[in-house]
Amino acid sequence: MSELVLSAWSAVSPYGVGTEAFTEGITTARSAVGELDTEAYPGPFDRCGLVPDFTAAKYVGKKGTRTMDRVTAIAVTAVGRLLASCDDALTEAPEQVALVLGTGSGSVQSIMDFTKDSLQGERPYHVDPSRFPNTVMNRAAGSSAIWHGIKGPNTTVAGGSLTGLLALSYAVRLHRGGHCARVLCGAAEEYSTQRAWLEWHGRTPEERDTPLGEGSAVFLLESAEDAQAAGRGALAKILTTRFRAYGEPAEAGEALAACVRGALETSGVAPENVRLVAPLGAGGTLAEKLEETAVTDALGAARPEWIRCRPLLGDTSAAATSLQLAAVLAAAGGSGLGPGEAALVTGIERDGTVGCAVLGGAGSRA
Repeated sequence: MSELVLSAWSAVSPYGVGTEAFTEGITTARSAVGELDTEAYPGPFDRCGLVPDFTAAKYVGKKGTRTMDRVTAIAVTAVGRLLASCDDALTEAPEQVALVLGTGSGSVQSIMDFTKDSLQGERPYHVDPSRFPNTVMNRAAGSSAIWHGIKGPNTTVAGGSLTGLLALSYAVRLHRGGHCARVLCGAAEEYSTQRAWLEWHGRTPEERDTPLGEGSAVFLLESAEDAQAAGRGALAKILTTRFRAYGEPAEAGEALAACVRGALETSGVAPENVRLVAPLGAGGTLAEKLEETAVTDALGAARPEWIRCRPLLGDTSAAATSLQLAAVLAAAGGSGLGPGEAALVTGIERDGTVGCAVLGGAGSRA
């Protein structure tokens, strides 16, 4: 079976649009969380990791974007940036390119605004029909494919904070099942007042101290042979993804430790070879402490570099683990993980699941 590698990526984040801004912010550990304009975004938070000066008209174009919601525009931009970084041959056979995009609930703002209009209007059906597509969960994935001419399988995945890892796992199965030659996979999340209130009411008092964030990270997944033929360097091999469930919150750490140990054993990676760890981190909560303890226990005496994204970007929810994966690639450098090196991305989802991904070095260092 051919090795699957990540050969290109893009990011739209609170650092700005593009991999350069993201890499600079992550490698210098600069926080992108700032004061929130509470007049524009009234709600329970006064700080947020917003993508600066982002609008659909500015980054996607004025034509056809009047009714495009924020999460769709963020996703379309991230996919477009990734395609622009590759040669045109990538989409010469568009039916062989798949797109797997993770989301929370789509656009919470769009769903609530549309529902509100149907309740407050003189007639329930007196709503703007052009805005109805924004209420569908797969709006961002569908629009990204249509906008950029991608005609292969199109999938939307939702799984809380582990969405990015679940999307990666699905993308691997899609490719290995022979359904496409290449896959663009990642996740996107938007900030809105409506999402802020939902998050606030769903959190414990301790969790409410963590500001929200938004953004997207998208990756090109293909065989090592295809990447080499296209002149793209393999940044990392996808060795494995693994998920487990837990019952009580206190059991989450044990579940994650078992998950990490199993993933390392399956991929043949020794703990001492793990160079980078990117945990989800849950804002100083029990889950965060359990996560770090579990990973530390699973790695034993190994001392990897930890990349903690949440303090830098805020809680990016559905986009979190995709941005963690992007942070690993940013920290690894332009040549990616080196021979014998590995990276670990982990997360504990408060609804009862844990997950991890193990990446390995795919080429020689520059």
